[in-house]
Amino acid sequence: MSQGHILLVDDDPSLLKLLSIRLEASGYQVTCAESARVALTQLDDSVDMILTDLRMEGMDGMALFSTVQKLRPELPVVIITAHGSIPEAVTATQQGVFGFLTKPIDREQLLETIDSALEGKRNRCADWRKEIIARSDAMDQVLDQVQRIARSDVSVLISGPSGSGKELLARALHKASARADKPFIAINCGALPEQLLESELFGHAKGAFTGAVNRHTGLFQAADGGTLFLDEIGDMPQPLQVKLLRALQERTIRPVGSTEDIKIDVRVLSATHRDLELAMKEEDFREDLFYRLNVVNVTLPALRERPEDIPLLARHFVEKAAQRHNSKVKGLAKGALHKLAQAAWPGNVRQLENVVEQVTALSPTPIISEGAVAQALANQEQVIPSFNDARSAFEKRYLSKVLQITEGNASQAARIAGRNRTDFYKLLSKHQLEPAVFKQQSVEQQAS
Repeated sequence: MSQGHILLVDDDPSLLKLLSIRLEASGYQVTCAESARVALTQLDDSVDMILTDLRMEGMDGMALFSTVQKLRPELPVVIITAHGSIPEAVTATQQGVFGFLTKPIDREQLLETIDSALEGKRNRCADWRKEIIARSDAMDQVLDQVQRIARSDVSVLISGPSGSGKELLARALHKASARADKPFIAINCGALPEQLLESELFGHAKGAFTGAVNRHTGLFQAADGGTLFLDEIGDMPQPLQVKLLRALQERTIRPVGSTEDIKIDVRVLSATHRDLELAMKEEDFREDLFYRLNVVNVTLPALRERPEDIPLLARHFVEKAAQRHNSKVKGLAKGALHKLAQAAWPGNVRQLENVVEQVTALSPTPIISEGAVAQALANQEQVIPSFNDARSAFEKRYLSKVLQITEGNASQAARIAGRNRTDFYKLLSKHQLEPAVFKQQSVEQQAS
């Protein structure tokens, strides 16, 4: 197996061949380029580092480094030169070049520098995703996608069911990006009333409204240079959708009550458990904002779609919960793990963590039993759902009831519900209810 893929760049063909042979003999995969411009055409995701000459015709090594920094900021670059000097080396390393070697190249120093560069890259790559506990193919595909898109600055919409870890994934994306050393700020757009949400996002001037006794800096400004994560973006009120769209288009914001625009440099990540395409059809979500936010879409699978991650997550949560609640607990019985892996997990990872925390806190023995897990899962069926989930469930039951009463007559059902036909049909579409089904049920009941 290759120890790493090195892109080797030098306009001296003989030195290029010599170094290539030496590196391949040491177990590295090597791609050769006789100029910086050729190297850029060969720079793909498989390259782990660049080893380049400094003095080359056309684009030199430092110019190549500057371009690579924009395309692959995490990629280590080592520069070789026969004209090296201490000031030149200091300048290069200050700008972010990993290493600086002089000709004639010492073999041991070369291999040590490459090994350090690749080890540093491996550590950085591992660090960004260390909070994501997963080994399933489904999650590996998601994380591979996140690592690729983190290098660019595009807006990303993370879709997935409630409790699947959308904010955790957004944090990982931020850590894998060039903005990793800048702020990551998250806000739940469905948790605040409209006026407060507007003030939190964009800030407000002193005296902008009753109670605004001081100027307030919004989250866009607080996240400047970094990443702003807008959770449950589908619940954002329409007037704020307009203001958010303008901020994304113009790269400026205007605090509430202010007449001045403020420039911002923020990458926006957003997330939702709602079907935004359906919300657009129902005119609850702006189409132009959707396409601005959804430049790239990342979809998190539900926990039931990646059961091989459940034992890994469960052991992790036991360790965390034991530190907080019950230090004598050391793990889960095999039967307990099997029980967890078989559960449906409608609340996804958040629900799994709650169950594991409960059984860990209450366990009288160091190993959590299968019976304790079975009891905790039974108790979960009595847990109060979130307000949004409860409202959605009520709407569907209510609509089904009025359609049953009217035998599928949508116009009559709309009158009973006190809604106009357009709004009523939007509700039916939202809950995927067809009046014709209720008509057919009525016919079948009469026939029987």
